[in-house]
Amino acid sequence: MKDMNYLSKILNATVYDVAIETPLDEAVSLSKKHGCRFLLKREDLQPVHSYKIRGAYNKMSQLPREELEKGVICASAGNHAQGVALSAKKLGVKATIVMPVTTPEIKTSAVKAYGATIVLHGDSYSDTYEELHRQIEEHGYTYIAPFDDPDVIAGQGTVGKEILEQAGRDLTSVYVPVGGGGLAAGVAVYVKSVRPWVKVYGVEPEDSDCMYQSIKAARRVTLESPGLFADGVCVKQPGAETFKLCRKHLDGIVRVSTAETCSAIKDIFEATRAVCEPAGALALAAAKKTAKKGDVCACVISGANMNFDRIRFVSEQTEIGEGREAIFDCAIPEKPGSFLRFVEKLGRHSVTEFNYRMGDGFLAHVFVGVAVKDVAERQALQKRIRSAGSHCIDLSDNVLAKEHVRYMVGGRSSSIVNEVVHTFEFPERPGALMEFLSAIAGRWNISLFHYRNHGADHGKVLVGFQVPKAERVEFEKVLDGIGYKHEDVSRNPAYVYFLGTKV
Repeated sequence: MKDMNYLSKILNATVYDVAIETPLDEAVSLSKKHGCRFLLKREDLQPVHSYKIRGAYNKMSQLPREELEKGVICASAGNHAQGVALSAKKLGVKATIVMPVTTPEIKTSAVKAYGATIVLHGDSYSDTYEELHRQIEEHGYTYIAPFDDPDVIAGQGTVGKEILEQAGRDLTSVYVPVGGGGLAAGVAVYVKSVRPWVKVYGVEPEDSDCMYQSIKAARRVTLESPGLFADGVCVKQPGAETFKLCRKHLDGIVRVSTAETCSAIKDIFEATRAVCEPAGALALAAAKKTAKKGDVCACVISGANMNFDRIRFVSEQTEIGEGREAIFDCAIPEKPGSFLRFVEKLGRHSVTEFNYRMGDGFLAHVFVGVAVKDVAERQALQKRIRSAGSHCIDLSDNVLAKEHVRYMVGGRSSSIVNEVVHTFEFPERPGALMEFLSAIAGRWNISLFHYRNHGADHGKVLVGFQVPKAERVEFEKVLDGIGYKHEDVSRNPAYVYFLGTKV
């Protein structure tokens, strides 16, 4: 479809039968701090707390009545599900939503509240889509795509139309989260058609960047295991139409870390007193990372369907995301007074965490959290500790250290031999942990285990096994056969220095 056709479709979209024109609020304190203006496009204020209502309703409102009367269906555990459900209620038609059994109750309850029928099936989205097609074949439902449809893209494009009307002529850039690409495509095609000098950037998590990888490869790329934290943009492959539009119109893709995303969630809360979901904070995280002084940046806050249980994890990650906490592995002599002398090396820096367990050698490895002003100060502190003759490794960006090891320090044992350590991800639902244990139990002794619920759809587990070297190849085959995503972290310094059997 030509760009002028998209411009016409966006201008004639029917979204306001059910959606609202959301405000563009400035994060005043954050703007002053960075020397540029951050304007927050508040899509979290939509009736379903997400922009998804725009595309879903625009698509459904333009379908022939006979198509609607068949009933509509989609596969989603998130915001698209609520958009379809509310649109169906508004149009007086039946909606069926297929969701993974891992879907948190807060999301199923929201969909049920709009009168939709929920079908729970499978642990993964591949299982869910199989059930979707079975339902369509059996009942003849009309499928409502989440992003790769011109009418859906046009509905999302109304976000871009509103931004240009609200931001004024000083606007320099627009940041848009990217999952399958419907929102980014719609916003980019409108902005570039009307005000081509305004930059439009897509934003993706570092571990879920299918659009970035696709544009880089000049073809649609499928990710094997996209990251799950920002579940609103957890997509393995961009759409065909959205890829074409994003490749043509986006000025670039900015990738952000989980810690940077958590920091942006806090910024949005401080500016609006609203708690947005991780995907909803991506745009601001990217703008903070790349904007220059004097820029006027519109950041699309795409949604606020946050699981309350996940707030704890977000809070823990925020200080690191803002560069205000450093996590170090440091070695100190195993003798009285060592802790005091070590703290003296830190000067006026406050200790936020100190984990220590007496070991078998002459040096003790301590897990230390220290308050710092920024990354530069963190690096300077590490350099000062090293210059004083102490071993010091920066673990601030080490995922294993932050998700597991900081809760386990002190578990060293010289009696364990042949230990191999893996991280696993498994679907977070009732009975899943027992199923996981049943799957991995058996031939090899489990020597280490750590699981902590992060409020996400998938659980993360650290497991140690005693596996003789002669059996390592067979061991890996067994793990691959279980079907859970896993990674060998036996050489990760966070494990080696705090949980391993040899240093």
